[in-house]
Amino acid sequence: MLLKLYVLKNTFTVLKKILIYSIYLKTINKYESILKDKGALNIFTQNRGRRHLAYPIKKNNDGIFLQLIFEGNGYIINTIEKDMRINDKIIRYITIKQ
Repeated sequence: MLLKLYVLKNTFTVLKKILIYSIYLKTINKYESILKDKGALNIFTQNRGRRHLAYPIKKNNDGIFLQLIFEGNGYIINTIEKDMRINDKIIRYITIKQ
């Protein structure tokens, strides 16, 4: 079965502003390893920094923005989004086709 690969941009707001930088790095490494284990290609991570949110999300006014760019199929996206859904450090996430 041939699976179509897409270049995907996964942008999400990560850690609450009170968390430690080492926890932030562990979160980044966790999602990079999930992508590698599931067969994603060309994984690129970019830290977009800490920013003030336009409106409060889950009682947070600030968030650290992280961008993951990778090539993968729907199975990879479902796996990573399922993990993001239950992670309490992630305020919001979205996956879009680039």
